[in-house]
Amino acid sequence: MTTQVAEGSGSAPRSTGAILAGFVAVVVLSVGTDQVFHALKVYPPFGQPMWDPKLNLLALSYRCVYGALGSYIAGRLAPRRPMKHAMILAGIGFVLSILGTIGSVVMKVQGPLWYPISIAVTALPFGWLGGWLATRKRA
Repeated sequence: MTTQVAEGSGSAPRSTGAILAGFVAVVVLSVGTDQVFHALKVYPPFGQPMWDPKLNLLALSYRCVYGALGSYIAGRLAPRRPMKHAMILAGIGFVLSILGTIGSVVMKVQGPLWYPISIAVTALPFGWLGGWLATRKRA
């Protein structure tokens, strides 16, 4: 007697794993790069505000790249519908960025407000870029 496995069986854990892998990549790369720049004294010491627009643009630039990379990873590891997985991850990044922006305002965090807003604004477009790259690679 043979049993038929439904198409897509086991895809929920793979979908979750793909999104989680992309998320972990973004967090590890972002925090790791921050640590390196603090250690090299490019960034001010922890706990001190970073008012220099050039440093904020530097942080924004690698966060955009890492966001696209994370969405690319999510899309490439997805069992199917890579763009959907990439955009789910981008949506998670967008929501977390909005919460971070709200937290910055409420807690009166020192630093330019445009920076956390920019992180939120760029989350979805760079997530889409990563998803688009993942779909191109698959084809």
